[in-house]
Amino acid sequence: MDALPVSPLGVFLYALLTAIATGLGALPFLFTRKVLSRHLGLANAAAAGLMLAASFGLVYEGVNYGLGRTLLGVGLGLLFIQLSHRYLQGREVSFGALNGLDARKALLIVGIMTLHSFAEGVGVGVAFGGGEALGVFITLAIAVHNIPEGLAISLVLIPRGVSVPGAALWSIFSSLPQPLMAVPAFLFVEAFKPALPTGLGFAAGAMLWMAV
Repeated sequence: MDALPVSPLGVFLYALLTAIATGLGALPFLFTRKVLSRHLGLANAAAAGLMLAASFGLVYEGVNYGLGRTLLGVGLGLLFIQLSHRYLQGREVSFGALNGLDARKALLIVGIMTLHSFAEGVGVGVAFGGGEALGVFITLAIAVHNIPEGLAISLVLIPRGVSVPGAALWSIFSSLPQPLMAVPAFLFVEAFKPALPTGLGFAAGAMLWMAV
């Protein structure tokens, strides 16, 4: 099969594939849901480990574009999630069929993953701006990277009563900013490239807060 041409539509479709790959992270729970429902602490620890690994990967990628801007993004991400956590505390929050503490936990992880997808979408668009080969390589790398992110979301949602298809859909939803941001980043590479390390750092800081 011939590769999609480097066009806005092609970039959008490639980035959409990375979003769909996130839903694959829920598939293992078709076989293990009953075990996880009795081991919520273990599920939380596994999700934290996956987010911690992803956050260091984002920092490493951001440093390649600029250390100072990456560290600034990390600080902003930590601050943003801390303020969001304070805002949600004590409030009546619902997330699908979840309520209370479970809903706040689910809302935070889906929100964090969604925010960090903006930076990854910019990364896809900027990569395609450098040529089709680089764009396809980055797309495949992010698609593979998205599967454990979907796993992390599912580790939080499924033991709290969300169905496996529901967790897969929320995982895909969290990555929808990738195709939405990839196209403008591709069209306006020079405008988006300076903001990429800050965005990657912001996503890393948000996930670090959630993991720790």
